[in-house]
Amino acid sequence: MNDTTTTPITVLICALGGEGGGVLTEWLIEVARLAGYAAQSTSIPGVAQRTGATTYYLEVFPIALHALQGRRPVFSLSPVPGMLDLLVSSELLETVRQIGNGMSDANRTHVISSSARTLTTAERMVPGDGRAQAAQLMEAVREFSREHQVFDMGAMARDAGTIVSAVMLGAIAGSGALPFARAHYEQAIGQARANLAAFGQAFASVEAARARTAQVRELLQPPGVKAGNGIHASLPGAARRLFPAQVHPVLSLGYARLLDYQDAAYADHYIKRLQHVLIAESAVDPAGTQDWAITREAARWLALWMAFDDIVRVADLKSRASRSRRVRAEVKAGDGDIVKVWEHFKPGVPEFAALLPAALAWRVKAWDARRHAAGKPPWAMALKVGSHTVLGMLSLRLLATLRGQRRRGSRFAEEEAMMERWLNAIIAGTRDGGWELGHELALCGRLVKGYGATLERGKRNLLHVIEHLAIAELPEATPASRAAAIAEVRRAALADDSGRSLDAALQRHGAPARPVQAQPIRWMRRPPAASGGGASTGSR
Repeated sequence: MNDTTTTPITVLICALGGEGGGVLTEWLIEVARLAGYAAQSTSIPGVAQRTGATTYYLEVFPIALHALQGRRPVFSLSPVPGMLDLLVSSELLETVRQIGNGMSDANRTHVISSSARTLTTAERMVPGDGRAQAAQLMEAVREFSREHQVFDMGAMARDAGTIVSAVMLGAIAGSGALPFARAHYEQAIGQARANLAAFGQAFASVEAARARTAQVRELLQPPGVKAGNGIHASLPGAARRLFPAQVHPVLSLGYARLLDYQDAAYADHYIKRLQHVLIAESAVDPAGTQDWAITREAARWLALWMAFDDIVRVADLKSRASRSRRVRAEVKAGDGDIVKVWEHFKPGVPEFAALLPAALAWRVKAWDARRHAAGKPPWAMALKVGSHTVLGMLSLRLLATLRGQRRRGSRFAEEEAMMERWLNAIIAGTRDGGWELGHELALCGRLVKGYGATLERGKRNLLHVIEHLAIAELPEATPASRAAAIAEVRRAALADDSGRSLDAALQRHGAPARPVQAQPIRWMRRPPAASGGGASTGSR
């Protein structure tokens, strides 16, 4: 959890009557206060099982209060099914009941539960053995959790001479789901030896279980990181050794994405670019006290930017077997059913010019601009391709094979130049202005998103921020004030598509508003120099 994740960490706690669920929630709020984070809790008394089960819902904002610069997060009052980060329960059937309510998500939720049982009224009413089978309950936990630890919390609490709430607190701390140090938890508990003992045992139990799970996964999983499209891409050993462990998850996903998008050389180009960012961040924060957030954010947004959508990418994605399977699943088609899929394309001059050399692309764009100035609509070709047909699929696959032409196209050179401007601004800002300025500039990568007019507007906004807030000489500006100005301008740009809030924020900080008429991006006023295939990182 970090500044790019402005979604609170969500925790649902389930406890029975007399188990100290309310005390546990108060402890967690106190821990958040001691650690300097914003948090909110609510509770809902329940009578579904034993006229005593109560759920406590907690949200913790993942950014420390001092980093919010006076802003206050907005929390919700009740959990949303499938959106929990952590589900903690003192009773196994209660855990499964919450899973049955849809609270746990197999790709998101970490489940921690006691294996102990307190029989429900329905179980007791059966003349024979009416107990729910523990094996079936455990199967539900395994199927609907990203990670899970199940142990006898009641026995651990009895051994320590306390109630289960202290055990649950230790389990939460050991899970690492919340951005708090162990010392903060222990400070919130106080001097009660029994509570501290139970806390310590649960902490060690969950921490050890998580370590064993990680080892098993590493042994069973093939080398590499599994990307969303099903491919495996191993992060090069040199990169794994060079970059800190905190950066590896994002870096591995970015590498896999670009390997799938273009080729190994392009993915290596991504790694080389980020090495310069890492060097700059290491110079101002050699101990990594900020979890290498500048490098992580640069890695995140650079990967998305380098894999920009074009007609080649669209054809590739639409002609994949995985896409055909997804479409058939969505329409619930059986093995013998015929499904016809029509793909609608309307590529215009920008899409075709993107694959042409810069000089030729410039002439084609100028021709279309003259047509538009004469009152004619921009030229476009409306196409309808049946991807269920042999000819249609061959057409898409032929277009997808043009990825090699992408490097020689005009758009590739333009995007590369823009990325270099942004990366150079991050490096210079970090080196000359400190960690906060570099971090804010790295976060500005999120301005570049979407496609068409939205994408172009985002790139223009980013360029304007770089030129007038990161580079330009502003009277009485300090690195801290520049960082604050860039943060405010970025939020304004993301909050208002019209740009009025952005212009107002720019002017408040001494920068000019954007031109009323969108001007060509500076390096597009004449054809850019030919690209060398993405092997150069430009001057630093």
